[in-house]
Amino acid sequence: MKIGVLTETVPGERRVALVPDVAARLAAFEVVVQAGAGDAAGFSDDAYREAGAAVQSDRGALLGVADVVLSVQPPTVADIGRLRRGAATIGFLQPATQGTVIEAMATGGVTSFSLELLPRISRAQSMDALSSQASLAGYKGVLMAANRLGKFFPMLMTAAGTIPPARVLVLGAGVAGLQAIATARRLGAVVEAYDVRPAVKEEVKSLGASFLELELEAQEGQGGYAREQSDDFLAKQRELLTERVGAADVVITTAAIPGRRAPLLVTAAMVQGMRRGSVLVDLASDTGGNCELTEPGQVREVHGVWLDGTTNVASTVALHASQLYARNVTNLLQHLAPDGDLKLDFEDEITKGCCVTHDGQVVNERARQLLEASTEKPRT
Repeated sequence: MKIGVLTETVPGERRVALVPDVAARLAAFEVVVQAGAGDAAGFSDDAYREAGAAVQSDRGALLGVADVVLSVQPPTVADIGRLRRGAATIGFLQPATQGTVIEAMATGGVTSFSLELLPRISRAQSMDALSSQASLAGYKGVLMAANRLGKFFPMLMTAAGTIPPARVLVLGAGVAGLQAIATARRLGAVVEAYDVRPAVKEEVKSLGASFLELELEAQEGQGGYAREQSDDFLAKQRELLTERVGAADVVITTAAIPGRRAPLLVTAAMVQGMRRGSVLVDLASDTGGNCELTEPGQVREVHGVWLDGTTNVASTVALHASQLYARNVTNLLQHLAPDGDLKLDFEDEITKGCCVTHDGQVVNERARQLLEASTEKPRT
């Protein structure tokens, strides 16, 4: 079975879906990598050749012979048109925003698997690319804030006086949030965190941060994710968070609900109440942002506060992001093709959970819901 690895075409995407050392372990497959696919992440074509992969400069030719195509971002509609019926793809398909791509896959008879739809079960942990990439984003987000903040993170006692530590508030204590907490603590900041799921309180405290408890009902959804909140809940939450946001030197927002627009946690009025020179890094900017004033992909100063809406933060540490992603992808691939050929068992929770299109149809109920939800009303 031929495995094709594409060069990413989305602007700013530096990751690659398969790295040489992981390609070397796929002895049961014939791996073909598009020329230059790994350049931005630090992996040369020669490194792939040494790992036993072939390098193909013609993207169309690669797509035409591949049985399974690996990518980070969704393939383009033009790419899908070059795939033969019955071919498969694995990557982040983003069905909530990529309806045209999903429909093209169904029409073209392509079987597709979306990593963000993997069920949250122990058997799928080694395939969980959302978590591996979120961890990198949480780490890098704190460094981005530290680089822009005009203060030290740690407390310093000098002959000229004592410098107090920076105060960091992390909103959302999922994988990205926990990594942000750990990184800010290692840099010496005083950290507090908030999450709508009380169950994460002990994890937050184990990292040396304090857990901010608001008088609100728990909002834990399926699979350990936070569920989508009502407008009334969000309004009360923002009211209670206003004081803590204003007291922070750095706010890192990480709250996300897979497949949905990011919840609005920080309003324009809350930003105006922050001190001049403080920094807000919105790690949810890829799905609209947790801050009302976030401009996805932009870093700007508003009311003297730096708002960092950098998107695709994991891609800024492309080498390690690609290494982790490649392991996630190949673990799923080997689950789907344990003997070197695809054997799709739709009674299996993993296969059924992340398969989006098959045999000319959108077969994933959650993906269908996300496609319908892509026309939802704006946030309030």
